[in-house]
Amino acid sequence: MYGNNEVISYLQANKILALKLDHAVSAVGQQVRKQVDILGKGASRLLYYTSCFTDEYNDVCQRQKTEDIRFRNAVYKIIRHDDVLYDMLQIYFEEIFKYKTSEQLEYIKQWLMAVNVHIAASSLTSAGFTLAVASSVRIGLNLSLEISALAGTWASRGVASLGVYGIVQKSADSAHRLHIQFPAYYSALYAQGLEMLYFLIEPVFQKAGAIEAQWASSNSDIVGIISRMIQ
Repeated sequence: MYGNNEVISYLQANKILALKLDHAVSAVGQQVRKQVDILGKGASRLLYYTSCFTDEYNDVCQRQKTEDIRFRNAVYKIIRHDDVLYDMLQIYFEEIFKYKTSEQLEYIKQWLMAVNVHIAASSLTSAGFTLAVASSVRIGLNLSLEISALAGTWASRGVASLGVYGIVQKSADSAHRLHIQFPAYYSALYAQGLEMLYFLIEPVFQKAGAIEAQWASSNSDIVGIISRMIQ
């Protein structure tokens, strides 16, 4: 049980037992339902670890151990005060603008300005425009990470452990969805050790239809996605 013991000890030592978006402030009833859901996910994940005792499900056990370690390492980036949200946005826009010409980027910039989204990019290269758009969206989202020690709200270490594992399972589920929906973006995040934090921005991406940008048939579609990310 190397994986779950290490993650639980690591997160408890750093008082990191949950990650959530500051703007997602919910009513008490909704918070209770969220906690119940997280505990359920945690219980399921711990049950999955029983596969470690059966050879035919060893791959499941090994996958979870890898996810645990990658989640721990990703959380460490937050502890170091890295702006992981900006990093994930930058990687996303690198994928979206990778093959855009200067003329196409100018078109996108002008249309963004038309909907009151101002991009401070003097040089319309793909790299420069990526940084400028990522910065504008990051500021517009006005999101920060709240690191909460939720263990104190639960009765025992056992329940706290379920809470930790609920967060890890939520993270793993989100990363798996991204792997299926947008493989290139998933691979780029994975290379930077950030795929297990995608769950933090997934609600914003879902609302904006950001995944569809990889199939966008027109630059105006990309403009709509960027503006929805900020609004």
